[in-house]
Amino acid sequence: MNTGEQDYKQLISEVIKKQIVILGPDITLAKARNVPGLIVADDGTVTDMSGIPQEITQKLIDQFVQLSGEIVKKTMEPLLHMNQGSPAIVPTAPVAPQPVVPLPQQPTLPQEPVVESLNAAQDKTPLAPEIKPVQ
Repeated sequence: MNTGEQDYKQLISEVIKKQIVILGPDITLAKARNVPGLIVADDGTVTDMSGIPQEITQKLIDQFVQLSGEIVKKTMEPLLHMNQGSPAIVPTAPVAPQPVVPLPQQPTLPQEPVVESLNAAQDKTPLAPEIKPVQ
């Protein structure tokens, strides 16, 4: 096995172990073992890979994206950015839209019209002292 394949095995193992923490071992191992060419031990370690590492990686991503959408995308970022020189690997499963949560309404205070308030204030007290011309 060449160094590139060994790097993929190590990285995929790390990702599977992270998914075990998030999703639990049963779901994670079942999804990882659905990927053709990927052999995974019970602890999440990739013990063997046969095939093109990029295709195996994409199929693994697709398995997890079906379950968790955005959460998995975040944990899969190392895989998505691993091979900058090769075609980009992107999740292919659609992501459900997030619900819109309305903001709570602030209570409004009763307001009197501004013009009436200014007129009432002017009738009671002058805004500035009266100025008389100097002679």
